[in-house]
Amino acid sequence: METMEFRSPYLLLTFLVLSLTALYFSPLNQIHFSIKLSSSSSSSSSSTTSSSTPHQTQNPEPEPDTQIVPDHVKQTKSNTERIEEDLARARAAIRKAIVTKNFTSDRNEIYIPRGSVYRNPYAFHQSHIEMVKRFKIWAYKEGDLPMAHNGPTTYIYSIEGQFIFEMETRPSPFMAQHPDEAHAFFIPLSVSKITDYQFRPHHETFFHRLVRIFKDYIFVIADKYPYWNRSSGADHFMVSCHDWASRIERKNHKLYENFMKVLCNANTSEGFKPTRDVSIPEYNLKAFNLGPPRLGQPPDKRPILAFFAGAAHGDIRDILFKYWKDKDGEVQVYENLDKKKNYHGLMGQTKFCLCPSGSEVASPRVVEAMYAGCVPVLISDYYAVPFDDVLDWNKFSVQIPPKRIPEIKTILKGIPHKKYLKLQKRVMQVSRHFELNRPAKPFDVFHMVLHSVWLRRLNFRLPVAI
Repeated sequence: METMEFRSPYLLLTFLVLSLTALYFSPLNQIHFSIKLSSSSSSSSSSTTSSSTPHQTQNPEPEPDTQIVPDHVKQTKSNTERIEEDLARARAAIRKAIVTKNFTSDRNEIYIPRGSVYRNPYAFHQSHIEMVKRFKIWAYKEGDLPMAHNGPTTYIYSIEGQFIFEMETRPSPFMAQHPDEAHAFFIPLSVSKITDYQFRPHHETFFHRLVRIFKDYIFVIADKYPYWNRSSGADHFMVSCHDWASRIERKNHKLYENFMKVLCNANTSEGFKPTRDVSIPEYNLKAFNLGPPRLGQPPDKRPILAFFAGAAHGDIRDILFKYWKDKDGEVQVYENLDKKKNYHGLMGQTKFCLCPSGSEVASPRVVEAMYAGCVPVLISDYYAVPFDDVLDWNKFSVQIPPKRIPEIKTILKGIPHKKYLKLQKRVMQVSRHFELNRPAKPFDVFHMVLHSVWLRRLNFRLPVAI
């Protein structure tokens, strides 16, 4: 069966098995060790996790790059040197976990990643441990409400506000107390709020305003602090679920060449770079909700083969409606769902939930499907899926290229029942990484977003003066 080939490379974790002596930073706009996990590595890790149980190593021996040095030497080290040495320790610990197929932690772990849904469960687990232990982020204080330090918590832009609020309105353990101790820097501007307060319909100057607001903010912090200039923005990031977030760099490519954009609209045809940027899942939530309802039925109580209900926007959905709208009892496709029917309830009775791109590549149906225990069917071009660094989407989803939309029923009915049961079970397993919590919990979506940022920060070194 032909499937869509994702354009997001399988990044970052395997580089840790390489010699740390190869880690240097030249130039700043080059991301090092963007290496695809080999099939042998993945298969080896999968088979090992199924047959053995990792155990926790207590009181580990110091790694070679964590040597004890005299106090007078420590005191002369710059903040940058201390930060980079801390990250080197994390790299060494992850490398050790990959080699030993084990993890090292100084606390009781609430969850141990296992199974084929992970590209390398040992690397991911140790990396998450190191992130929780070490990762510090400075959120710039500059900027005023409503366009900064603010964000929506409703509908398809909700994750943007959830992230800002989690970082800034509660004592997050990831927040640095001083920028000198930060590994990464958060730009707390909300594209959604800028749009609310600056947008004028059919006004040609709006995008110029959006670009100017971001550029002015960067110039302010670059002039006031040394952090942007020392990395050319490579350790800085923004978070946005608005479709227009990618437009900020259109007239300033050089300024944002290294800047990390954490986006729902992870469209590789619109400048999204998986080695630099971060893809995050999209949610469609009402105020104060933390996720869609869980109405999923057991696998043997799902009479609907495939289901979709949503607005007609975008070329892919036009094709979907042309071939399947109101035409088949097993492949149920609606543009306007009858109000008497429960949308989430139907998902819970469906084996495969169709998740076609609309005007933009992301769809909240991916998360909704997982909450319903329904296997997501991704129908998209140019979509870099979330958390692809650590999750193997082929193990818990189906990918159908738009050109094969007419074959949806044939493709899905051709999946053996035994394989469907495996896919559904893995959806239930991986759904914990898409849960939204306040406060955040280890391995939930907030931690997964930060982990994607953490991986990219691990993947370069700041220049250290000699």
